[in-house]
Amino acid sequence: MLQTLKNAWKIAELRSKLLFTLVIVVLYRIGSVIYVPFVNSAALNSVFDQEASLFAYFNILSGDAFSKATLFALSISPYITASIVIQLLTIAIPALERLSKQGPDGRKKLTQITRYCTVILALITSVGYYFFLKSYQMITDTSVFAAIVIISCYCAGAAVIMWLAEKINDHGIGNGISIILFANIVASLPGTIYRAFVNVENSKLGIFVPIITVVLLLAMIVFVVHVTNAERRLPVQYAKRQVGRRMYGGQNTYIPMKLNMSGVMPIIFASSIAAIPTTIALIFPPKGTGIWSKIVNFFSSTSPVYMVIYFLLIIGFSYFYLAISFNPVEVANNVKNNGGSIPGIRPGKPTVDYISRILSRITLIGSIFLGIVATLPLIVGWIDNSLSGLAFGGSSLLILVSVALETTKEIEAQMTMRHYKGFLE
Repeated sequence: MLQTLKNAWKIAELRSKLLFTLVIVVLYRIGSVIYVPFVNSAALNSVFDQEASLFAYFNILSGDAFSKATLFALSISPYITASIVIQLLTIAIPALERLSKQGPDGRKKLTQITRYCTVILALITSVGYYFFLKSYQMITDTSVFAAIVIISCYCAGAAVIMWLAEKINDHGIGNGISIILFANIVASLPGTIYRAFVNVENSKLGIFVPIITVVLLLAMIVFVVHVTNAERRLPVQYAKRQVGRRMYGGQNTYIPMKLNMSGVMPIIFASSIAAIPTTIALIFPPKGTGIWSKIVNFFSSTSPVYMVIYFLLIIGFSYFYLAISFNPVEVANNVKNNGGSIPGIRPGKPTVDYISRILSRITLIGSIFLGIVATLPLIVGWIDNSLSGLAFGGSSLLILVSVALETTKEIEAQMTMRHYKGFLE
C-alpha cells in the first residue's frame, strides 16, 4: 500500500487528487470540532462511557463527533442509509430500475434522488438527536428558536458531509463515503484505545491486557486481509464463432465471486437491530429491577444472548443483502448470450442452479467470517471486562482494512490506466 502511494505521488494528476482528498478530509475534521449553539457538549461524553449501544457505534463512525454533539455529529450515516434505501428500492420499484439502466443520465437522476432522501433522513435524525440531547438535559435553551437552530445545524452538517463525499468522488481518488468513514474511525482510535485500557488496573489479566490486545488485533488484521482478498473463480469457456472473415471467442475466463461479497453492510444492519433495546434504554433509562430493566440486561452487549443474536443476524443479513445485490439469473444469461458456458454445466437453468449453489456456500463462509470478526471483541470483553471498550473493534477494523484495500486497488487502476500505451505503439 505504501509503495502504491509512493508511485502515485510521482504522477502529477494523481498527486493533485491525493492532495484534494487530504484537504477535504481536513475540512471534514475541522467541521467535526465546531460546536453547535445551545448544546452542552462537554457533559455529553459521560453518557457514552456506559456500555456499548447503537449510539456508541455511531460515535465510532463519526470520529467521536456524535458524543460531542458537534456540527458533523450525524456524520455520513444519513448518506449511507439513503444510498442503501435507494439501492433496495431500485430492485423493488420498476421506475427506479429503469433509471439505473439508462446510463449516465439515469445514474445522475438516481444520485439526485439519493440527495433528497439524505436531506429527509438527516432532518428526521436531527429531530431525534435533539430530543435525545433534551432528555439528558444537554440543551441550555429549550425555546422553539433554539430547537430550530440546533436541528438546522445538524441537518446542514449532514448535507455538507454529503457534498464533501461527492467532491472526493468527482475530484479526488474516489470512494468518498469510504474515505470519510476511514478518517472517522482513525480519528476515534485514540479514544477507543484509552477506553479499552482505562480499566486495566482492575483487570484479572493485569499487565497481559496490552499484549493480548495487540496480538488479537494483529491476528484479526491478517485474518481480515486474507478473507477479504479470497474469491472463488467459476471457469467460463467461450465458443469460437466466425464473423465475416474473422474468428472470435474461444478463450477461457472466469467469474470472480468474492468470499465476502456483502462487505460490512450485514454488520451495520445487525448492529442497528441488535442494539435497539440498549439504545432505547439510553433515552428511557430503566428504573429499579422491573421488566424493562431485565430486558435491557438480557440484550446488553455483555450478555451471551446478545452475542448469539448478533451472530445470527449477521448471517441472515448476509444472505439478504446478497439476494438483492447479486442475481444469478442475470449472470447466467449474460454468459449464455455471449456464447459462453461453465464446463460440465448446461446453459440455462442448470447454470443458474450451479451459480446459486456455489453462491450459497460462499455466503455461508463469508457470513461466518463476518460473525467471528464482529463478535470476537465482544467475547473477549465478556471474558475480561477491562476489554469491553473493544466492543465494536471488529467491525471498525473490517471497515479500515476494506477501505484501505479498496482505495489501494482504485489508485492502482488509475495508475495502470495512465501508463497504458495503447495499440498504436
